[in-house]
Amino acid sequence: MSKLTTAERDALPDDAFALPGRRYPIPDASHARDALARASEFHHRGELSDGEYETIVRKATAVLDEE
Repeated sequence: MSKLTTAERDALPDDAFALPGRRYPIPDASHARDALARASEFHHRGELSDGEYETIVRKATAVLDEE
């Protein structure tokens, strides 16, 4: 899993996160892949709504398409 220090995470703009509340950072392809994996797991366990999951997939895919 990709690591961000607290300072690096705090320095990211809000649009570098897939969900409000600065959840699921996706500043680069590595983090986007991690977000997709975690989102799938949490969605399967019922801890993410369908809408949240779809938002993460859409935004993470857009980051991956840029790479």
